Amino acid sequence: MSSNPATPLLDSVDTPADLRQLQPGQLRQLADELRAEMIAAVGQTGGHLGSGLGVVELTVALHYVFDTPADRLIWDVGHQAYPHKIVTGRRDRIRTLRQGGGLSGFTKRSESEYDPFGAAHSSTSISAALGFAIANKLAEKPGKAIAVIGDGAMSAGMAYEAMNNAEQAGNRLVVILNDNDMSIAPPVGGLSGYLARLASSPQYLGLRHFAKKALGKLSRRVHDAAEKAEEFTRGMWMGGTLFEELGFYYVGPVDGHNLDQLIPVLENVRDAEDGPILVHVVTRKGKGYAPAEASADKYHGVQKFDVITGEQVKSAAGPPAYQNVFGETLAKLADSDPRICAITAAMPSGTGVDKFAKAHPERAFDVGIAEQHAVTFAAGLAAQGMRPFCAIYSTFLQRAYDQVVHDVAIQNLPVRFAIDRAGLVGADGATHAGSFDVTYLATLPNFVVMAAADEAELVHMTYTAALYDSGPIAFRYPRGGGTGVALPETPQRLEIGKGRVVREGSKIALLSLGTRLAEALKAADQLEARGLSTTVADLRFAKPLDTALIRRLMATHEVIVTIEEASIGGLGAHVLTLASDEGLTDAGLKIRTMRLPDAFQDHDAPDKQYDQAGLNAPHIVATVLKALRHNSAGVEEARA
Repeated sequence: MSSNPATPLLDSVDTPADLRQLQPGQLRQLADELRAEMIAAVGQTGGHLGSGLGVVELTVALHYVFDTPADRLIWDVGHQAYPHKIVTGRRDRIRTLRQGGGLSGFTKRSESEYDPFGAAHSSTSISAALGFAIANKLAEKPGKAIAVIGDGAMSAGMAYEAMNNAEQAGNRLVVILNDNDMSIAPPVGGLSGYLARLASSPQYLGLRHFAKKALGKLSRRVHDAAEKAEEFTRGMWMGGTLFEELGFYYVGPVDGHNLDQLIPVLENVRDAEDGPILVHVVTRKGKGYAPAEASADKYHGVQKFDVITGEQVKSAAGPPAYQNVFGETLAKLADSDPRICAITAAMPSGTGVDKFAKAHPERAFDVGIAEQHAVTFAAGLAAQGMRPFCAIYSTFLQRAYDQVVHDVAIQNLPVRFAIDRAGLVGADGATHAGSFDVTYLATLPNFVVMAAADEAELVHMTYTAALYDSGPIAFRYPRGGGTGVALPETPQRLEIGKGRVVREGSKIALLSLGTRLAEALKAADQLEARGLSTTVADLRFAKPLDTALIRRLMATHEVIVTIEEASIGGLGAHVLTLASDEGLTDAGLKIRTMRLPDAFQDHDAPDKQYDQAGLNAPHIVATVLKALRHNSAGVEEARA
């Protein structure tokens, strides 16, 4: 194949097998074309940009050196996998990223054989790769398992739990530490690259293997002294002592953008008999695209943008985002309450804790990708008299469920959980949907669980949580902008377990929890147009339920419909349990529950996702009409 720079190479690479037909001298050109293609694609779709730009050369090198898909390549989180998708048969669909029916923004097993393990939450790659490696070992298969994990993901304990058990995998396991932010490495240059190649070479590894056998025949004292000498020497020059203690042979640091360094090191690692091996690769987020390199967050996640200028397409100005309402409200409350503090797990801007941190830096804590630690840390603060707000996305709070149960709920500690990204989240899809928090929290004794119907309610709930010292309390709110209601100048302390009636009727009662309230009100308008007098209640609390309000509505209405943007087992289940326990359905009352489907929904625009979930106004009307047996035509009849 020609190495003439005028001849495009990427057009000839559909799979890694094609890539492996190239000459080493052609890989630089391929990497440049791959980077340009990724920039052009994400400019049209939006998505995660900086992390993918940082691993273009690493992607090329890994697929060039290893025999993928027989060798299993596992990308931690998946933010950085766009270049990987382009060279693994998905270039023709790369401009469908994160759109309905298009490619996932993360690795996904059902999408390609080159995605052996799905990922969208961090720090899982080494555990998964260890599973693949041990399976190969037990089956006596030769395949390697390669985990690519970022330095940020290494802040999670799970990564070290996996490494602590990895030694038995031997040379079937390779971990690539992609260091793009923490600067834990010495400066990368010619000497460090030379040392990495030397330390990974067959000659060095062979000598090391021979020396280990020879040392085994010496006295224990001499053996230990020799091992310490090697560890000290390599630790001084290259770092890696921690990884050695965990059973890994450390190689690095390696310049992750220098293919002349990467290729020989990875080839040595591939052919090594010792293992497992950790290769420390230093990269730069946003590499090769000036606007991304200059950005403070390295263009981690972007909207559609102009490739020439880097300017992102701005959404039309609208109501403030829910997380900003929360962060600013909490910061104001903390002005007069020194006990309030905020904890986040590597998501300060995503949760609004950055707003709090600007006003009260000494009381804001970003603990990294460590949700378990965040929850128990908050429990310790609460036990010592502070008022901690643990602000974590719903999907990530799942990772700390044992701590929520054991360290918070059982001890009845007043930790405040601000649960962001509740409900469906659009382009990030099933892995990031906040579907389950109502169910997994409302089942716990001692917990109070609230859901904000709009941004004004979020202000009230933040204030209510700050003053609640009787036990754990949680409040959930969605991603994105609010409804546009005016924010209260003075927050209101809500009575625990009390909802509100926002529209009074007599025949149909819609019991809403969270931001489906707007759709419930639209449905009420449509039902009224059909002559069906409709009550709409914002329950506010999934736990404790407003039993007095629910009993009254059940006693005076013919049909009760619960509506929630949460999974089965949440509000609807609790209302049904109340009705069953107290015999409230004996008189023929019709109760229907509307909730998210018992399925993982793929990425799409949020309004389309809720339509697919059957939680928009026409679906509510159809549910009521069916319960009344007026017709069974369903949603299309209701839309009419």
